[in-house]
Amino acid sequence: MKNKIFMYLFIFTALFVLFQFMNAKKAKESYDAKIDNLQERLKTQDSLKTATVDSLININMDLTYFSLESNEDAVSYFEEMGYDPAKLALTISDKIIGENKPGKDNPIIPFVGMEGNMAINKVRLLNHKWIIADFTDGVYWGELFITYDVREDGVVDFEVEKSFLYPRN
Repeated sequence: MKNKIFMYLFIFTALFVLFQFMNAKKAKESYDAKIDNLQERLKTQDSLKTATVDSLININMDLTYFSLESNEDAVSYFEEMGYDPAKLALTISDKIIGENKPGKDNPIIPFVGMEGNMAINKVRLLNHKWIIADFTDGVYWGELFITYDVREDGVVDFEVEKSFLYPRN
């Protein structure tokens, strides 16, 4: 009787171990498949991230192509004159935007404000001689093409070459 109990116990234990082994094997295969899937997704995301970073770098280079900071000749021009180009660019931008006065049109803008006072919003120095600027009165807006010259005594002269006002829709 004891032999039969041990035999049944041994068979039950062997079947239980076999069941656990098969279950663990299927779980491992499932986890391996999930890991492989996640690794593939990660590779895809990394390649997309690299492509996105590369495209953002290209877009940034395109946007900064016409700017004083990325124009080596313009930077060296100001450095030869003894100016720090970054500080000079801020000074010029501040001078143009500083002409915005409450209750008055900016004198650089050749248009009279129709719905308010014309004021310059944004200034970009393209090189050591040219500036583009955006202006608005709150309803109407336009852009300016300005030439400038930095004299030896540090005075900056501006001249509006071209300007236009967008039509209101």
